[in-house]
Amino acid sequence: MKTLIGPFSQILPLSNLPVNGALDDSQLFIVADGGVIVENGKILATGNFEQLRAANPGITVEQTISEQVLLPGFVDCHTHICFAGSRAKDYSMRIQGRSYLDIAKAGGGIWDSVVQTRAAEEIMLTQLLQQRAKRHLSQGVTTIEVKSGYGLNVENELKQLRAIKKANEPSDDFTGADLVPTCLAAHLLPKDFNGDARAYLDHVLANLLPVIKVENLAERVDIFIEESAFNSVDALYYLSAAKAMGFELTVHADQFSTGGLAVAIEAGALSADHLEASTSTEIELLKDAETVAVVLPGASLGLGMHYAPARKLLDAGACVAIASDWNPGSAPMGNLLMQAAVMSAAEKLSAAEVFAGLTYRAAKALNLQDRGTISCGLLADMQAYPCNDYREILYHQGQLQPIGVWKNGNKVK
Repeated sequence: MKTLIGPFSQILPLSNLPVNGALDDSQLFIVADGGVIVENGKILATGNFEQLRAANPGITVEQTISEQVLLPGFVDCHTHICFAGSRAKDYSMRIQGRSYLDIAKAGGGIWDSVVQTRAAEEIMLTQLLQQRAKRHLSQGVTTIEVKSGYGLNVENELKQLRAIKKANEPSDDFTGADLVPTCLAAHLLPKDFNGDARAYLDHVLANLLPVIKVENLAERVDIFIEESAFNSVDALYYLSAAKAMGFELTVHADQFSTGGLAVAIEAGALSADHLEASTSTEIELLKDAETVAVVLPGASLGLGMHYAPARKLLDAGACVAIASDWNPGSAPMGNLLMQAAVMSAAEKLSAAEVFAGLTYRAAKALNLQDRGTISCGLLADMQAYPCNDYREILYHQGQLQPIGVWKNGNKVK
């Protein structure tokens, strides 16, 4: 059944913008007094509401009742929201000036989340993930990448990935959003593994990734390249082997030190995420690369450190996506719009650059070509804000929340 949704004061389809490089708000195409026709979960047409209604006599109308601005649904292309427990102790120590190393020595850090997640049953992980995903959906995030990485052995990595798959299946507790699973078994070398980093990666390649393939639990793998995790040589070895097995690649790169971005590009990764430590030398590498630069303002806010150089990345011609990094340690807030709005003020990003980074550019980081703009034939994933000018959305720095959210054409808020 065809349905006409509207009218909206403004529709920003974002369908006319380039994938790479800087954007100016003057490039935004705005449909005034607009409407969207959807059928079978997809967009059929966008245009003036009254003209669409006149051209489609008898069409079912889903009438809006106030001034609203319509955007594509957000795509959060980097999260860790499948976890159990809290790291409030870490945060308390961090704001008292304790270092990352001090916190880890005191029993905190990633390993603390591993211990708590291993102790949780799969059903509990599923329920916690559903709760977080529903909150994200209510804030306009219609597609959510979700990593494992708090299991760090075959049994518990599979438990996390099975929880993600379960949370993505229609049920009474269905999240509504699309969850895109990523295997991050290469988060760090587990404390209880009897062997070095290369031996652990070989263990993952031989004993975990084949099971993931058989059970169809994930099509993507990730690795954390950092002094405290895996070095560039071992990471390239792992990524090349995973790619040969048919997995798509993404990389935690250049968060505290450089080297990871170069590996991501050499390996042909879809995205390189973090980049807070990237300098002009690393940024230059992205000029002719297909790899998406994913910046994570939530991690900068949570750790009290500088943002990734988003302005420089855009000016260099990179495709820049913005994601939340929602996780229990460094980025516990999870409010994607607020993080993006605050970073935009610091990095001097235009509204066009922010909205592109939260939608179609983020979809590119996940290799999803069926969403990210309000265009004919794409998924009807949309969100509406209670205002009549798109500039109000970032102006309120995350406090203006969507009044309507549609997933596959169905209103879920």
